[in-house]
Amino acid sequence: MTPKPQPGVALAALAVVVLLGISIARHAPGRHVLLMLTGVALGGVLYQSVFGFTSAFRVLLASRRSAGFRAQMVMLGVACLLFFPVLVGGTLWGQPVIGFLSPVGVSLMFGAFIFGIGMQLGGGCASGTLYALGGGSTRMLVTLLFFIVGSVVGVTHLAWWERLPALEPVSLITGLGWPLALALNLAVFAAAYCVAWRLERARHGSVVSIATLPSMNAGAGAAPGVARAGATPCVSGPWPLLTGALALALLNFVTLAGRPWGITSAYGLWGGMLLQSVGVPITGWSGYSSPEMQAALHKGALADITSVMDFGIMLGALLAAGAAGKFKPVWRISGGHFAASVVGGLLLGYGARLAYGCNIGAFFSGIASGSLHGWLWIVFALVGTWAGLHLRPVFGLSDVPPSKH
Repeated sequence: MTPKPQPGVALAALAVVVLLGISIARHAPGRHVLLMLTGVALGGVLYQSVFGFTSAFRVLLASRRSAGFRAQMVMLGVACLLFFPVLVGGTLWGQPVIGFLSPVGVSLMFGAFIFGIGMQLGGGCASGTLYALGGGSTRMLVTLLFFIVGSVVGVTHLAWWERLPALEPVSLITGLGWPLALALNLAVFAAAYCVAWRLERARHGSVVSIATLPSMNAGAGAAPGVARAGATPCVSGPWPLLTGALALALLNFVTLAGRPWGITSAYGLWGGMLLQSVGVPITGWSGYSSPEMQAALHKGALADITSVMDFGIMLGALLAAGAAGKFKPVWRISGGHFAASVVGGLLLGYGARLAYGCNIGAFFSGIASGSLHGWLWIVFALVGTWAGLHLRPVFGLSDVPPSKH
């Protein structure tokens, strides 16, 4: 039975979007309002296409279901096609653009590894936490709170980690030229897509399509969030994963008129603002004493691009959930789930700071920027995911066991 729309929820979300836009316009340039609306669109796409990185990594390693992972390869390919020529040109719609380039070293590798563990314990990645919370998942509130705590600790420790061995940021676009770098990236995406497809085919005898509605994909062992029965189009969703992949690539490209899409840098800012509001003297703390952080703390969250987009993602998911009639928060959480959210959130926050980003800022936008660190991030995040799969039963999180093949 298709759920009935919840107009009250949808209208409330729209009202908050309008009020937030007015508030942002008073504190920041009009472009920030447009970026907040881009965040709203991102939240809606993430929710309606159930586009999760955490579940996609988990089911790929645990049961060889690969639809989510293959959709990510398509998303990355389209993003690189859009990003690379523009990054070389240096402007988009009259705005200067710059990609996300970060060092490659111990900090990145360890941060991505523990982020992978945190995803599997906390129940979501950076984007997943926001859109699931906006869609009514109360467990994600616990994960987000401790995500912020871990980010604050990560901000204060980052300088120490940066003194460990590392290479300077490596741009494949600069090093190889954008046509060769693009061809190399597309070849890797195609190879990864084919390997994942063959692994799923070998295990299950069939492969879940990313181009059809999830109800048409339903079958034994299908990935959570990939297959749903009773799918309806557009407003009530869910959408095909391919639709989500293409939309996310295009919306990240829209965000590129300035800088690519990121999520987690805002959490350290929010935590710092909260600590300041209760009188904690953070201005002398490592990471918070820099002129850039001091300026961000002074201006506030509504003047921060990442923050307003994060707010937009949550509101977009809330709007989509209300329109689809699926906003039904459950306010009870078991002790095991609570503990997993606490530990997972701390690892997510700390790992994201050490790795210079999350599944969005480091993996998606990093690779789309032609940065080598994005490729290293996914390698170590998948290793962390594998470790997290073995830790999930400790917290009573049921799931298919990791594959031994």
